[in-house]
Amino acid sequence: MFAKLPQTLTAPFGLLTDEAKLAFRSRPQGISKLYTTRHIAETDSYWGQYFTLFDTPSDVFSLISTHDVRRALLDSPENVATLIRVVTSRLFNLVSDHTFPSAPPASVASYATSFMKTSSAERNATKEVLNSLRVLQRVLPVVFEVEGESNTFELEVLWKKVEVDDDEIVPATPEQAPQFVIEDDDDGSESGHLSNAQSQIPQPKRTKTLPSLGEKLFTCINDLLFCCGFSLPMKIQVDHYKINYVIWEKGVGSTTDSGPNHAYDSNKTEVLRLLLVLLSRQIYIPPAALFTHPSFYTLHVVRKTPRRDVLTLLCSLLNTVMNSATTNNMTIAGVAGKVPYNHLVFKGEDSRTALVGMCLQVLCVLLDFQSGPARDIASDSGDATSSPTAQTNAFRYFLAKLHRTQDFAFILSGIIAILEQQLAISNNLLPGSRKSVPYVPETIVLFWKIVELNKKFRAYLLDSDKTVDVLAYLLCYSLEIKDKPQQHGLCRALSYIIQTLSAEPAFGNKLSSQINIQIPTKWASQGASHGTAGDFMINAPSILYPALIIALANAAPYFKNLSVVASNRLLQLFTSFSNPLFLLSDESHPRLSFLMLEVFNSVVFHHLSDNPNLLYAIITAQKTFEELGTFTLARGLREIQRVQRIKEEQASQAERDRKNGSQQDRVSVESAHQEKLRLLKNESDPAFTIESTSFSGEDLEAGLGGHEQTETRPLTSPPSENSPTTSTSTITAASEKARGKMKARRSLSTDTVNGDRMAAAGVGRNGFLPTQEWVTSWQQGLPLDTVMLVISELLPKIQNLQAGWQKANSAGAITDFLQSVTLTDVLPPAPVLYPRRFVWSDASIVWLTSLIWGGVYVHGMSPLGIWNSTNVRLFFVKHAQPQQQRQITDTMSSVVGGLFSPTRQRLERSSNQ
Repeated sequence: MFAKLPQTLTAPFGLLTDEAKLAFRSRPQGISKLYTTRHIAETDSYWGQYFTLFDTPSDVFSLISTHDVRRALLDSPENVATLIRVVTSRLFNLVSDHTFPSAPPASVASYATSFMKTSSAERNATKEVLNSLRVLQRVLPVVFEVEGESNTFELEVLWKKVEVDDDEIVPATPEQAPQFVIEDDDDGSESGHLSNAQSQIPQPKRTKTLPSLGEKLFTCINDLLFCCGFSLPMKIQVDHYKINYVIWEKGVGSTTDSGPNHAYDSNKTEVLRLLLVLLSRQIYIPPAALFTHPSFYTLHVVRKTPRRDVLTLLCSLLNTVMNSATTNNMTIAGVAGKVPYNHLVFKGEDSRTALVGMCLQVLCVLLDFQSGPARDIASDSGDATSSPTAQTNAFRYFLAKLHRTQDFAFILSGIIAILEQQLAISNNLLPGSRKSVPYVPETIVLFWKIVELNKKFRAYLLDSDKTVDVLAYLLCYSLEIKDKPQQHGLCRALSYIIQTLSAEPAFGNKLSSQINIQIPTKWASQGASHGTAGDFMINAPSILYPALIIALANAAPYFKNLSVVASNRLLQLFTSFSNPLFLLSDESHPRLSFLMLEVFNSVVFHHLSDNPNLLYAIITAQKTFEELGTFTLARGLREIQRVQRIKEEQASQAERDRKNGSQQDRVSVESAHQEKLRLLKNESDPAFTIESTSFSGEDLEAGLGGHEQTETRPLTSPPSENSPTTSTSTITAASEKARGKMKARRSLSTDTVNGDRMAAAGVGRNGFLPTQEWVTSWQQGLPLDTVMLVISELLPKIQNLQAGWQKANSAGAITDFLQSVTLTDVLPPAPVLYPRRFVWSDASIVWLTSLIWGGVYVHGMSPLGIWNSTNVRLFFVKHAQPQQQRQITDTMSSVVGGLFSPTRQRLERSSNQ
């Protein structure tokens, strides 16, 4: 009797096994008909299931695979074209139909009945619209991937325009009053007015060109984003006009707020996802053709969208993002997300988080686009800068035009709130108990774009008391992601942002301020717990990009009261950059030593007495400066070989210790190490030694405080010991035996040169071969004179202080002396400050575009896999096995019954490496 009960319930309610969805995959009238039957008519009933069958986005992406669409494009391309035309036509008709949008469920009971299968009389227009959007999201990426710079199928279906007779007079749609106005200096009269005489002349029969399907699709998307009852509350509808272009939330350009709504947020996300799919045509263009073959879709959005729509959409997206950290999310998913470790059990994402992430992705893509005619216009000032116009990229242009102080305050507080939320998660007492904010990378890119485009916002930021906080947030996030190879591209972006800020004098003036935010304990040792912002800026970066060193050089004229840790960190960087193996491995590496010397020189010229710790560190590292001044290729190769031999000996000795493990072998190792230390000690001139003293109870870094120093040598390379340039008189006066030895020495010298050439070939990377001429070219330009002058002036005086004071008191005496020292009568005039600003190039634009779209691709992998299994050309996609999950994750997995999948993949993009 009860055997048929499940089937009885399933049929009317559709809550258990949905037979129609299963049949769509298996039966001939399902998805297989799309590629097995040719020339399906637009009026065929087959297309109806694409609007009514699916209930969620996951249904569409699971029941229609990329393989199905690709096979249909190959076997029955006319059916794919028909599918696109039928879906878009139904979408356009539904948006203008009086039955759309359908009334939302008013109660739990009515919400439950929405799952029941409805008859044709109970048509759900909202569901059909959503399914139309979802089907296009699934089909279009496969259409975009077709080989060739000009996709004939795509152009024919989506961009073909038709001319028709202009017999009908189309009534003009009444314009809505804008919520606010941004002054547009480029606005002009776009259409002239006919005189009365001209208007009375009979006009010949005219034709008009209808917009292409792609253009109509963008218009429909804009309407859906501002449709009352679908994406906006019904209460703001004016008369019978359901499309109302008003800003979604309070913030920039709006003071009203309708409040969050789960259904509206979800619908906005669906529409924005289709917009993002259309904009993703860009990822199927190779990097070399990114500027010459721009995406028609993005060009249309940034250049052809009406001004009212641009402003409303731009402000709506901005306000949604900036309000994300302050919105009271009282949904079930939002509340459950605050429970510790809840994200390990429930992998879903609430509608608000999904909407904010989608808004950020769309914003980053639109504000980044600079291909073809959308490229910024170079300025006439000759300073290699460019700026957007309303005709190149309206979104970039109007973002640059924001000027109200309250708008700047709103944007800055919103960005800081997101970064603060992420830092609080990192600072949680229970590691891994809270899920990271998923859209922090996009927030950072958006912040970069605002700082880059809007000079007034950049000035507002640097004049506010939030500058130091923003710097600390950015550095903390770089510390958090430094060990994730897939995030190294974002680390590089962070370094460029810091370089951009460091080029402003107002930024340097803030570096002596204390950091106000709470730095996580694991990073407090970087100098943020007691030091200034300048200390943290020096100590925090653990992955060093050249932009960070440039930022240090830009900020160095403003460094004051650097701590011992920060001072020694600077010397540690300089020592690493001056290492022979590092110098000779790449053609660009000597520039880093050059920049570090500029840092020291800037401190000496501008704040000499305010940085006694750095002065002492410079004097202590005298030998490093001298060796760089007398560096030669042969000496560098010998040093590399010597270090390599020591490493090999240590490795072999360690292997012997591992095998034997005897006490006698350990004694031998200690003796060998002592002998090596003695030999290294004898290499330097022991004329004098600076004691290793500590300031304020802090020890100097190892290797900096106890170096033995040599006398100051001229900054010229001494003749080589194996040089064959011996005078003729000496050779003549020598005995035959001596002549034989000299001949052997010359032969040895030739062999040494050949050996150096072979050794140099093994040092350089990527085919680079260092030569002595190359070494001389960069060594002669090193700004060593200022540092060597300071050392020569202060070193004897410090030696006298050390000799006259006891060791316990020498540190205080040296500190007092360096704080009162002045070298104005010795040093040349301080050079004019020329900060190095970040300048965009074609390569950097392509890099950032690939970084942004790489992030969008990764976000799209879960749960839908929007672009999975398509032939992306903008960047390389490499699938890698995930690292072993934390022990707490494994523990939770066993507790909840193994709900975690260890085979989940992540992406690493070659553009990040």
